[in-house]
Amino acid sequence: MTASRTLATAARVLHQIRHDHRTVALMLAVPILLMTLLKYVWIDSPELFNSAGTSLLGIFPFLVMFVVTSVATLRERQTGTLERLLAMPIGKGDLLVGYLLAFGLMALIQSVLAVGVSLWLLGLQVAGSTWSLTLVAVLVALLGTACGLALSAFAQTEFQAVQFMPAFVLPQFLLCGLLAPRDQMVTVLSAISDVLPLSYAVDAATDIATNAQLDSGTWTSMAVVAAFIVGAVGLGAATLRRRTP
Repeated sequence: MTASRTLATAARVLHQIRHDHRTVALMLAVPILLMTLLKYVWIDSPELFNSAGTSLLGIFPFLVMFVVTSVATLRERQTGTLERLLAMPIGKGDLLVGYLLAFGLMALIQSVLAVGVSLWLLGLQVAGSTWSLTLVAVLVALLGTACGLALSAFAQTEFQAVQFMPAFVLPQFLLCGLLAPRDQMVTVLSAISDVLPLSYAVDAATDIATNAQLDSGTWTSMAVVAAFIVGAVGLGAATLRRRTP
């Protein structure tokens, strides 16, 4: 893997994204719209908005980036772009990390906008700092990007890629601790939740919502999310085929 090839891949993907206005609108606007909707759903329960809204502020970017990345990567495979690129002297790592950098930049912009609107316009109140909440949101958005890159290899059509949403994302949403404390779940479900990345994202967001200072548990949760990102990119490199079936 070389820096020049990785950056060239990232620049190419960013150029494509810049000309796809609907995708840009989806990535940047949907988390803000969902948080706004959530605000008015819980307009009479601000404490509920503050507690659950902090976790959902991380989950919403995950959902959006997962769908956009998986569909975009699959589309490049279907059009033969990936096959042509891999026929050139470029490694799988260059390709996947380039994609991660490009969509990661979009994730950063998306997270900054969503956190800013939630805190300063919608009145979301957290005990922790703005930068720590933004960091968690960016990490979770990158997690969605990495998972989308990895799982797109197992889909043959865009419809199949979207089907990974209920199969991969919704179980994590149910078991991540947002709807019920993980330590109060039955033993099997609690054990499953311990190996799901969104569980640690919710743990980190909950810590930031309730604690003014970041403790070791918060850093550990964020480190676990980062490890899942690296693992997902590694899985994507292992499953990326040089020839389109």
